Amino acid sequence: MAVIKPFRGVRPPKKYVEEVASRPYDVLSSAEAREEAKGNEKSLYHIIKPEIDFPVGKDEHEADVYEKAVENFNKFQEKGWLVQDGKENYYVYAQTMNGRTQYGLVVGSYVADYLNGAIKKHELTRKDKEEDRMKHVRINNANIEPVFFAYPDSPALDTIVQNVIQQTPEYDFVSSDNIGHHFWVIDDEATIQKITALFAAMPALYIADGHHRSAAAALVGAEKAKQNPHHTGKEEYNYFMAVCFPANQLKIMDYNRVVKDLNGLSPAEFIHALSTDFHITDKGEEIYHPERLHNFSLYIGGHWYSLDAKPGTYDDSDPIGVLDVTISSNLILDKLLGMKDLRTDKRIDFVGGLRGLEELKRRVDNGEMAAALALYPVSMKQLIDIADTGNIMPPKTTWFEPKLRSGLVIHKLS
Repeated sequence: MAVIKPFRGVRPPKKYVEEVASRPYDVLSSAEAREEAKGNEKSLYHIIKPEIDFPVGKDEHEADVYEKAVENFNKFQEKGWLVQDGKENYYVYAQTMNGRTQYGLVVGSYVADYLNGAIKKHELTRKDKEEDRMKHVRINNANIEPVFFAYPDSPALDTIVQNVIQQTPEYDFVSSDNIGHHFWVIDDEATIQKITALFAAMPALYIADGHHRSAAAALVGAEKAKQNPHHTGKEEYNYFMAVCFPANQLKIMDYNRVVKDLNGLSPAEFIHALSTDFHITDKGEEIYHPERLHNFSLYIGGHWYSLDAKPGTYDDSDPIGVLDVTISSNLILDKLLGMKDLRTDKRIDFVGGLRGLEELKRRVDNGEMAAALALYPVSMKQLIDIADTGNIMPPKTTWFEPKLRSGLVIHKLS
């Protein structure tokens, strides 16, 4: 069962929301955050990327940078740019991209569910990134940014959300990246109780995006419980903020690869080597998108190629073996290019699907990269199957868009 609770959100008054709201901390560099926040003292970047308030080149992991985050969080509350709700609520946060809208419920999710596996993961986390976010949560005593969960489809919850969105939204704006953001407050007690009960009937929740934030939030919650001699289990730190979407509304985009060299092979030798495991078709200069599972798109030497993995080179009965990231990692990146660990290898880079295959072509054409590989996107069913079987996806498998906007609501841990 999934344990959730409503919480007293800390959020911007309507008139400030567009100035406060920002992209998540991990999708842009310090330089980009500095540029986006230019001339805007209310931007959440001052809290989630506080290095922008120091001279260029400041290490974002230094103690005084974390302290600056707290100073700014306090300042935002003193100035009334962030105000805490008077009672515990749930919230609906909807996003519209390319004419498609997905509706999420903002809830306090249960730390114990993360620790005991009722909140399921599909990715490994890196200790350094985890520790960075733990420091941020710990020092601010708040989840400043939400994590992104999926839940099993629930017609009863769909009905509740449909009823809520008939009302006038609290926030309704389009951000500079052309994503629509719509936000409602659920303050009706009967509705709140119904939502809590419907989640309690779910076998699990699934992390879609934000594995590091989830780990950090849960570990800080567990740490606080251990440090409190009067711990009861009812404290606010036992919960962390998540936006939960029905799985059937989420769309995973492709996550593609570009490589710096061909491991000593010429383009002709590389293509010949690929023919052992793939049926290869030269598609010419026109951009070619993978059309189905186990079909890949290769760009090299000004040409696009269709690669079809030959039967017997993959295992469709294995939740990991069926993935195109596994096939491409095993048969191309490892076998031919000698790339053993995609997390640490400096010869490879990853390009989220939102940038399009044009970005892959550009990086090869300008000589920065030797070749690009485009993959057919993973499905939500594959993600859930992997999480349910306790497996872990290879690195850089899923790319979710749109990203959650930060700063619409914050969860304090006390």
